[in-house]
Amino acid sequence: MKNLEPLMIFARVAELKSFTQAAESLGIQKGRVSMVVRELEHEIGASLLHRTTRTVQLTEDGRAFYSRARDLLSEADALRSIFTDPGMPLRGRLRVDMPAVLAQSVIIPALPQLLDAHPELEIELSSTDRRVDLVQEGFDCVVRLGPVVDDTLIARPLGQLRMINAASPAYLARFGVPETIEDLLSQKHRMVHYMRNFGAKPEGWEYPSGNGYKTILLPGAVRVNSVPAYHDAGLAGLGLIQGGYSSLVTHIERGALTEVLPDLRPEPLSAAFVVAHRRNLSLRVRAFMEWTEGVLKPYFD
Repeated sequence: MKNLEPLMIFARVAELKSFTQAAESLGIQKGRVSMVVRELEHEIGASLLHRTTRTVQLTEDGRAFYSRARDLLSEADALRSIFTDPGMPLRGRLRVDMPAVLAQSVIIPALPQLLDAHPELEIELSSTDRRVDLVQEGFDCVVRLGPVVDDTLIARPLGQLRMINAASPAYLARFGVPETIEDLLSQKHRMVHYMRNFGAKPEGWEYPSGNGYKTILLPGAVRVNSVPAYHDAGLAGLGLIQGGYSSLVTHIERGALTEVLPDLRPEPLSAAFVVAHRRNLSLRVRAFMEWTEGVLKPYFD
């Protein structure tokens, strides 16, 4: 191949699943995008994309080719920046995924600072509570909360996010302020149940015990399957909740929630920065990882 432009164009089509959107994001004509991809397929002798009137999907060969193309583009990006001053502005697109509540409460409010320092940097921020596929969905990196169970991914621990117990003032006025685990039972407290899958057994109320953590099952009339809804239920006075300090602190500061049982906080939640391969650590990814770690640091135990 004479240059890397065909790989870059193909990768953008694969990630956006659209020739039109790829052309718009690259600032070129749609016809040129189609022509470049056709020439690339002819050159390598394989069909890379399934084209329909509604969408574009990678073929089996396309998925394998895309994975290697991403690695090559990342290597090229790293090679171009090998002698770059670390203080130089970043440029280009960075596609990131992280939990919705983390994006809303911490990362997005801090983004103006990052983009002011790097005006040519573009952030595509996906915020969802599901586990995205880094390779298939074309993410440069993701921030994961909790254990990273896929051993094919490369994870760098960022820290342990502080977790707290909280309730609304109206709820506490009705049931009382618990000071011990025994109070949770004797005062007949209720909890909001967060469940990824309805029908599963509730996990219960977590608290430290000895060198580990235990749970007790408190009653609760409300079950939710998203973190924002869980927090909203707590704000509405539907029960006690346990959540990340980073996402609840603004509610506490304005008096909408009160921390309870501060000496019996649940286990901190591990945060990690995850990429599909070490070769994905381009200058943009490394810089974003360091920036993210700095933004989250005040909320780590």
